Amino acid sequence: MGLPSNGYGLTETSSVTTMITGDDYVARPESVGPPVAVCDVKVVDDEGTELSRGDPGEIVVRGYNVTGGYFEDPEGTAGAIDAQGWLHTGDIGTMDERGYLRITDRKKDMFIVGGFNAYPAEIESAISRHPEVAQVAVVGAPDERLGEVGYAYVVPRQDSALTGPDLIAWCRDQMANFKVPRRVELVPALPLNASGKVLKFELRDRARQAAAEEAASAQP
Repeated sequence: MGLPSNGYGLTETSSVTTMITGDDYVARPESVGPPVAVCDVKVVDDEGTELSRGDPGEIVVRGYNVTGGYFEDPEGTAGAIDAQGWLHTGDIGTMDERGYLRITDRKKDMFIVGGFNAYPAEIESAISRHPEVAQVAVVGAPDERLGEVGYAYVVPRQDSALTGPDLIAWCRDQMANFKVPRRVELVPALPLNASGKVLKFELRDRARQAAAEEAASAQP
């Protein structure tokens, strides 16, 4: 039997960019490890500036294993690879003091609440700790005052008496205010694709429609 391991990579990076094995993996099962020898990895903000260790941002990769571009797609290439050769992965993560990477979310899922970046996976992880929550998915929805706010779609556990307001009140004790969902909808199931992944685009459409209806009803 081989050593337990975890890693991170993309099609554009010709397999792995980080790797963690053996005792390191056992000690840090949430990590995908440090960069492999052939490439550099860092976590940056929206302007491409490297962030302090522990701060979440977009993961970018540069090295011999990174593609030179997409076939006959210069526009797509320019959108993914910057002038310094860094591939912008679209993944959100953090890097610790030892240079070990942790994947936390997808950039396209992030939403901005009053100037603060909110990461759905982080909020979902917190809400999942509620004893009456079976499943949860969080998306951003438009808000006139804050720009965007979180909407949570929650599958309660069987025989639960949980209500949306109850869960919002619970969240206020568990996380920073900008992360607290402004709306909680209890649903019998989340929309899934054939591989069991939550269809966030469907929930985002649903949340935008609900936000529009709420804004319209609030008009005098």
